[in-house]
Amino acid sequence: MMKWIAATGMVTLAMTGAIAVGAPTRAPRVSIASLEQLPQPLPLPYDVNADADRQVAAARARAKASGKRLIIDLGGNWCADCRILAGVMELPELRSFLRRHYEVVTVDVGRFDRNQQIIRHYGLDRLQGVPALLIVDPRNDKLLNRDRLSALADARHMTPQALADWLAQWV
Repeated sequence: MMKWIAATGMVTLAMTGAIAVGAPTRAPRVSIASLEQLPQPLPLPYDVNADADRQVAAARARAKASGKRLIIDLGGNWCADCRILAGVMELPELRSFLRRHYEVVTVDVGRFDRNQQIIRHYGLDRLQGVPALLIVDPRNDKLLNRDRLSALADARHMTPQALADWLAQWV
């Protein structure tokens, strides 16, 4: 009888919203309304000399150990949308959110001719555009956003809040 009462109480709490059961994580409210307000110059986040395989493996291990998701940010410093996304990700409120929920690693893909082994590892033939963020569950190395890889390839036409909201949906 006590187990039934306890179970009924938990169901009631979940239904009334007193406890969160699978509730989506809300994105932080960003401090700027438009991309024109981003600090200048925009970041150059992609290291052309980095050992991408080693960096991704290390980030995956950290994500697995910490229970966070892994973001593999594929792009190039030549790409305005990549640099805009990096600028938004460096806003203090979003940077804090990302640190709490993700391990983020940037990978330079050149002009779609570098580090293609990272893409192939996740069963992809090629990228449609950059930035392309691979959202990975590090427990099983599964790509979670296979159908939405190019969602941020036109980041310059999105608001900073829309970019933050997109990142929050995978937590």
